Amino acid sequence: MSGSLRKPISPGQESVWDYPRPPRLEAVEKPLRVVFNGVTVAESSRAYRIIETSHPPVYYIPPEDVRLDLLEAGPGQSFCEYKGQAKYWSLLVDGKLSKNAAWSYPNPSEQFKVISSYLAFYANRVDECWVGNEQVTPQSGDFYGGWITASIVGPFKGGPGTWGW
Repeated sequence: MSGSLRKPISPGQESVWDYPRPPRLEAVEKPLRVVFNGVTVAESSRAYRIIETSHPPVYYIPPEDVRLDLLEAGPGQSFCEYKGQAKYWSLLVDGKLSKNAAWSYPNPSEQFKVISSYLAFYANRVDECWVGNEQVTPQSGDFYGGWITASIVGPFKGGPGTWGW
């Protein structure tokens, strides 16, 4: 990516271009909440985030803090060179289905063992995702699933024209 595309940051903000590669796992201090079809499907103060160069953070919520009764195994799988094999989950709430709304790593690599079976939700496949008191903006595209807040500055990889960065 050209350095001229990098956006300046203000105090209290983070640039995704300062995030590491390979990615890093961090505990999250603020509570997280995910809402679908008017129901809180996940709520946690014990989550982690993974940060990686050019991507907004992806948040992983412990299964104990997720309404697992609303999840069903979704089709497909994917592989991350850092975390391993991902499993997908669909949400079904009061008759409304969101296909592959979340994913998890049942047997992640050693570096990411702490998030084994934790769930990450695509913000664009649910109605609301919250970090603290701020509703997130979904990352563009349909691959990475990052959550964008006012404290995160891009530009972000994932949308049209960004795959070559």
